[in-house]
Order: sequence, then C-alpha cells, then structure tokens
Amino acid sequence: MTWIDMPDDREWAGELAEYRDQVVDRDHDRVDNIMAIHGLDVGSLKAHQGLYAQVMKSTKTLRKVDREMIALVVSEVNECHY
Repeated sequence: MTWIDMPDDREWAGELAEYRDQVVDRDHDRVDNIMAIHGLDVGSLKAHQGLYAQVMKSTKTLRKVDREMIALVVSEVNECHY
C-alpha cells in the first residue's frame, strides 16, 4: 500500500482509462500499486509502461520468461512483494 493518496484505478477516466487496460491485473481486476501511483500523472504511466514493454522484449540471448525470472529473484532479494 502506498502512503500517497491515489485515485481508484476503477474510476480512472479519459486517457487514464485507456491505459488501464494495458496495466490491469486481469486475475484480480486491479492495477498494482507500482502502476496505480501513475494515476496521478498519465505521462508517467505512459513512460513506465513503455519502459517495461521495451525492457521485457525478448532478445536473441534472453527470453521474456528469463527476464521475468530475474525480476522475480531481484524482488525476492529486495523483499519486495511486487
């Protein structure tokens, strides 16, 4: 839970609502806090999602699944539930 008041992602409107479809966790119908905080600034949401999409693209030497596994291990080491 963040300590910054964030707009409820289910109430996002306009341009934010368009991006919700790209960042929502469909299993839980919610946007994770790390992305939901961007509900305060649609430009930062676009930038974060664009960076994530670029970083997670597969390459000849590292598949997307490998990148996800690295992120999981790093999050575990950092004691980050995300």
